[in-house]
Order: sequence, then C-alpha cells, then structure tokens
Amino acid sequence: MRDKQGYLISFEGLDGAGKTTQVELLARWLDSTERSYIQTREPGGTPLGGEIRQLLFHRPELTITPLAEAFLFQADRAQHFATVILPALAAGKVVITDRCFDSSLAYQGAARGVGAELVKHLSLIAIQDRVPDLTILLDLDATKVRERTDHAQDHSGQRGQRSRFDAESEQFHQRLRAEFLALARAEPERIKVIDASRAPELIHREIVALVEWLFRDGAL
Repeated sequence: MRDKQGYLISFEGLDGAGKTTQVELLARWLDSTERSYIQTREPGGTPLGGEIRQLLFHRPELTITPLAEAFLFQADRAQHFATVILPALAAGKVVITDRCFDSSLAYQGAARGVGAELVKHLSLIAIQDRVPDLTILLDLDATKVRERTDHAQDHSGQRGQRSRFDAESEQFHQRLRAEFLALARAEPERIKVIDASRAPELIHREIVALVEWLFRDGAL
C-alpha cells in the first residue's frame, strides 16, 4: 500500500533505452511543480551500493555466478530502501529511481535463469513489500538499443569501458525485453509501457501525463 504522502516511481527498460534522460526530465518537471522529491538509482544509490555497483559492472576479471549476482543486487536494494527510499517516502517525498525490483525479475530471474519466484521473494524482502506506485517501462528493440549504446560509446571514446551487462549478447537483451513486457502484461495498472523509439520530449510528455494522473488519483 502506498504511503499517505510519498510516491515511488521507477524507470525500467534495457540499458540505452533512455532511462537516464527521462529520469532527468521528470526531475526538472518536479522542480517546476515545487514537489519535494529525491532522484536515485539501483544499484548505487548508497555508499555501499556504489561499491556493489563497481563489483557488478566494472570488474570483468571476477567470475560472478547468477545466484551470487542476484544476492549482490538484493544487498544493494535492501540498503537502498532501508536508508534512502523508505525514509523519503515516510517524509512525504516523491522518489524517482532508475531501476528497481522489476530489473531483478527480468535480469536475474529470467535472463540469468535464477528463477522468478526466488528473485521475487528476495526482492520483496529487500523492499520491505513497498512496491513502486508507478513503473515506467521504456520499451525499445534490443537491436536499436545496441546501436544507440555503440554510437554513444564511439562518440565518447569509451568503447573499452562496456559494463558486464553491455557485453552480453543481443539474444540476452531480447530475452530481457520479452520478460519486461511479460511483467507489464501481468501488472498493467502499475507498469506502463512507453515506446522509447520516439523523440525524448514526446516520451517525457507521456510520462508527465501518467505522473499527473498518479498524483491526482493516488493510484493508477
């Protein structure tokens, strides 16, 4: 159940689908409404989470089993919710997070094969049963995501700094997309699928309409 005042809004989708851009645009819009909010991410929304993020994303020499990977994400999430998200919600703030527990269901539960039920059970423990009020799923074909990611890395000169997940095959990312869409079909009231192939401003307007609806009605 939602807190009386706080709202939790999560952004999901493949890396490269535009989550970071849309989180930033929503934060600017919230500034204009003078609502109190915080902007965060998983993994890495706490000092401990930052260390876990380095292990998960930027230590290619480490072999991390799928189950160990799942537990590392849940450790990050447990710390994140206990020390950042839940206190902010209790204070009546809007929390916008780049990724939340749906990512674990897609990445570790499905694509890594750990199992949806186990990952869901662990995630609910970590979030203390506080699921997002609204989840924005930015949907984009894995081929287009790879093209965007490669272009961005070429432009920045950081192609050699691909994360563990960037380096996965296109088939892996297609499985991720399919699982995210399956999650959205299972929870259409909470998870809203948005076509991420369009111009960022058009996507932003659609997101604002959903958030305004959330604030007006208290639930979608």
